Amino acid sequence: MAEEKKARSFGSPVEHDYQVILAPVVTEKSMALLQNGNKVTVKVLPSANKIEIKESFQRLYQVEVEAVHVINQPGKSKSRGGRYQGHVAGYKKAIVTLKAGNAVDLFKE
Repeated sequence: MAEEKKARSFGSPVEHDYQVILAPVVTEKSMALLQNGNKVTVKVLPSANKIEIKESFQRLYQVEVEAVHVINQPGKSKSRGGRYQGHVAGYKKAIVTLKAGNAVDLFKE
């Protein structure tokens, strides 16, 4: 008997999931990771851990997650015209590796 692959259900997203996963990170490197490595880069809540990120991502996008890597992106100081000093806030980001056969469309219309 050939076993059928069952579509895995992760349950419906809860409000906490939307607070943990904030926004996708759109850079040249993150788009290359998405196309070549099946990895999605997202901004996350600074207090979130890998387990929370994995569970929230699975419920929001209904895909299986293989691994989660977390990076604290430091803030940067910027100047405009050499006269005005400013600061760009740092954030926490996660690179989520999806299992083979799963895909996420971050730019739905």
